[in-house]
Amino acid sequence: MLSRGDLTDREWAVLKPLLPTSSNRCGRWRDHRQVINGIIYRLSTGCQWRKLPARFGPWQTVHKRHVLWSADGTWERLLQHVQAVADAAGNIDWNINVDSTSIRAHQHAAGAPTSPPAAPPGSSKGASVLSSLARTRAPAVVPGGGGAAGEALGRSRGGLTTKIHLAADGKCRPLSLVLTAGQRADCTLFEAVMDKIRVPRLGAGRPRKRPDSVGADKAYSNSLIRSYLRRRGIRHVIPEKRDSRTARWRRGSDGGRPPGFDKARYKARNTVERAINKIKQFRAVATRYDKRGYVFLGTVTAATLLIWLRS
Repeated sequence: MLSRGDLTDREWAVLKPLLPTSSNRCGRWRDHRQVINGIIYRLSTGCQWRKLPARFGPWQTVHKRHVLWSADGTWERLLQHVQAVADAAGNIDWNINVDSTSIRAHQHAAGAPTSPPAAPPGSSKGASVLSSLARTRAPAVVPGGGGAAGEALGRSRGGLTTKIHLAADGKCRPLSLVLTAGQRADCTLFEAVMDKIRVPRLGAGRPRKRPDSVGADKAYSNSLIRSYLRRRGIRHVIPEKRDSRTARWRRGSDGGRPPGFDKARYKARNTVERAINKIKQFRAVATRYDKRGYVFLGTVTAATLLIWLRS
């Protein structure tokens, strides 16, 4: 399956030049390939960190490496590089689609402290750096309130949930990710998802941020989203809600023209649903076990990186 298996030689050759070669701590990094393979194992199985097989080294090392790379943006930088290589080869379909999915959170995901603890006296410099990064990281985690909501956790009758808002290209691969509490409406995060699309150029030039077209379901059907896309010159296919259509008819000639709708283009919206299915093949994503929002975002980003590497 997509989520299983260690890094192949080809995949490792892509990631190796991009990984840090020195550490803020005394001593050397443990072998990056071994640690990443441990992270992949945990992604695919959803097991507890302390239950990692011994072949991946100390579980504390694997866990701390994942938390550090989630905090300092290493996972995101790796993902952007892989996307840039694909874009340079003309391998990205820029007819994108936007949607969201709810993730059930395990009961152990609750109870995170209101602020990351400071490094204890006598700890290594790396621990203090991680603590400061955790306080400022995760611009793609939208709190929506304090407490559990501050870690992108929402409460409902079904329990704690997190919502992943994403945009996917025409080949079922996520281009951008934003986390919120599970009760947040899809339409309120549309601009945040679009603004997170940023595919760098391998050579000179600005990163590409504007797709050729955008498809979305009726949850994104409102005048603010249509105006946003119109200002940016992006063609869009979003069906009109029945109540909006009725209100426009009631106003007569003052109601304006109906929005354009391309049925053939709208059929391609299934690509974002299939991208969600790919992400949820990873059990550590299908159920949230991470307490901190930025760490769970790193988990989802690492899973997305594997999707791009193995597509």
